[in-house]
Amino acid sequence: MTTVANIAVLLVALLHVYFLVLEVFLWDKPFGLRTFGMTPEYAAASKKLAANQGLYNGVLAAGLLWGLSLGAGGYPTTLFFLVSIVVVGVFGGWTVNRKIFWVQALPAAVATALVLLSGGLVA
Repeated sequence: MTTVANIAVLLVALLHVYFLVLEVFLWDKPFGLRTFGMTPEYAAASKKLAANQGLYNGVLAAGLLWGLSLGAGGYPTTLFFLVSIVVVGVFGGWTVNRKIFWVQALPAAVATALVLLSGGLVA
């Protein structure tokens, strides 16, 4: 189970790296406009907010990678960042768009459950 948990955590981290790239670098590009269904005017007006949000996603990814790098000793760190992602994803799903729950909170909740079931992480 530990290998499966580690892979799930890694996938959640990579998902948040993707969010960072999308929100920091691609927000006002055609791919970002299509992904979020925005007009160029809205993207331009919200670009700084999106970059800030993207940076937060990068920090969450870094925290998960840090926890994984610590091996079994990273169990509390990994759980902290996973639960943080679940909370943020539930809040975003509730206040902004339900899709955020499915794309952000659910994968982190699954990874959290796998980590808890594994009893820890191994490098």
